[in-house]
Amino acid sequence: MTLTEKILARHAGLAEVRPGQLIEAEVDLCLANDITAPVAIGELKKAGIDKVFADRIVLVMDHFVPNKDIKSAQNVKCVRDFAREHGVSKFFDVGEMGIEHALVPDKGFVKPYDLVVGADSHTCTYGALGAFSTGVGSTDFAAAMSAGRLWFKVPAAIKVELVGSLSKYVSGKDVILHLIGEIGVAGALYRSLEFVGEGTSSLTMADRFTICNMAIEAGAKNGIFPVDERTEAYLAERGVAAPPRLTADEDAVYERVVRIDLDALRPTVALPSLPGNACVIDEAPKGEIQQVVVGSCTNGRIEDLRAAASVLKGRKVKKGVRLIVIPATQEIYLKAMREGLLETFIEAGGIVSTPTCGPCLGGYMGILAEGETCVATTNRNFVGRMGHTDSKVILASPLIAACAAVMGRLATPEEVFGEER
Repeated sequence: MTLTEKILARHAGLAEVRPGQLIEAEVDLCLANDITAPVAIGELKKAGIDKVFADRIVLVMDHFVPNKDIKSAQNVKCVRDFAREHGVSKFFDVGEMGIEHALVPDKGFVKPYDLVVGADSHTCTYGALGAFSTGVGSTDFAAAMSAGRLWFKVPAAIKVELVGSLSKYVSGKDVILHLIGEIGVAGALYRSLEFVGEGTSSLTMADRFTICNMAIEAGAKNGIFPVDERTEAYLAERGVAAPPRLTADEDAVYERVVRIDLDALRPTVALPSLPGNACVIDEAPKGEIQQVVVGSCTNGRIEDLRAAASVLKGRKVKKGVRLIVIPATQEIYLKAMREGLLETFIEAGGIVSTPTCGPCLGGYMGILAEGETCVATTNRNFVGRMGHTDSKVILASPLIAACAAVMGRLATPEEVFGEER
């Protein structure tokens, strides 16, 4: 079996599972946010269900928080009241919240080989820790809260073999954009993307979180990395003991093998209006941009802020460009402040926001007007994703996004730093 199949078999109480098999499996953790949780709570009320597995539930208010309008305030109140009524201790609101897919692993709520579901498509992020994690609808989330179990169809697997190591200016964001560009936005439809090979050891945890976060953008059910020393060190810092390592069988069956030479990668962007519209920065068009967003559940970690600050230190944001920086959690915000990163962003001409998903889904804190273009470290660049249907979003790493903020257009790092390639 593959690693994903082994995790699903364990949680279903079965000796083995095979692709396409329907199973019912125990859920270790289920999570939702201020948009998706109210729908699930409404379904529980309609069904007359008043008992939930409170210790397995995480509720993070992150999309429109602090409340942007009356509707968002009502949604949060609904979830706040539910958490209080049912004794859900893992409830995060203003002052202690963060973007859920950065907050949940940083709090140590997920460990290797867990089965995690979330009423948000980017729940696949936790595969970076060797967990099976996937997004579900609000009704399925309601079922997980009340029953502690869900049904799944076992996904077939694609092996993504990573060799070599990342070169200067290249990060996990470039790896996943390259992969989606190669296989397409439906290239892994309801498949497990299993990242393996000696190249995985060169990837930081931040790289892995970013890669697994965007597995859904290739249509994948989940993305997953094997557990190694980096994983165990990350968990140990959060007081989590890693279980004995579990690996795929040598004779595990994969539907397809994709090989990526990390040494050969260049910074990569996704041009409008699909994550699969990938292009290396050297060949990208150089049209004017009006906005840059550094943040989101994909790239709002401290490593991402450091990468952006390395470009912006001693430089200015191009006149006419709006730079919005959003640390993913309060803890990351504090770290960035103590390291002087926030000062760097503000002195460069940017602004720093409290943690929020706002601009990524066109909610608030960075809506685009007609004809505007934004370079963002987010995960989706669909038509109208960040505002007007005649606006455009280009996906990039934090380093490339910061380069764009300085130049007022897409630019190579070498251009900004004055280096020969």
